[in-house]
Amino acid sequence: MTVIYSMSVSLDGFIAGPDGDIDWAAPDEELMAFHNEPRRELEAHLSGRRHDEEMLPFETLTNEFARIWQAIPKVVFSTTLANVQGNARLATGGVTDELARLGKASGAMVSVGGAGLAATLVQQDLIDEYRQFVNPVVLGGGTPFFPERPEPLKLTLVETKTFGSRVVYLRHRRSTVV
Repeated sequence: MTVIYSMSVSLDGFIAGPDGDIDWAAPDEELMAFHNEPRRELEAHLSGRRHDEEMLPFETLTNEFARIWQAIPKVVFSTTLANVQGNARLATGGVTDELARLGKASGAMVSVGGAGLAATLVQQDLIDEYRQFVNPVVLGGGTPFFPERPEPLKLTLVETKTFGSRVVYLRHRRSTVV
């Protein structure tokens, strides 16, 4: 199984500004088409409560992204929700338990969304691929893409792409080099 953490990020490493604003990262048509392709291959998406709530509008839309999103089974981690909507279920265990449950299919691709949940997976070294869409903006603060870690995270760059909107895609894998 491959666990993927993919987000738009500012040049200074934030996924949201100090007030939670993400309007600076609105994808254009070219970028949206690029986002859609890997989503078609996902076996599941892990989400925190807030991320799940932010994505709820896509459960009723009919554009291409929404159709792809609706088809992906989602696992929502929350201590406050009693139920979830759409093609989702509440997690019944911790992150490692849920990954083990999903990991039955070798080659499965699972994405993670939401800064808090992603931080937990990063800190536990459970992310296999990091996919950043670096936007040409400096926010000066906000929600960081990477949480603090006690030791360096060694990665290998495996793909880059620059879009007409000047967004740069960086795809890194966890390094196997010791």
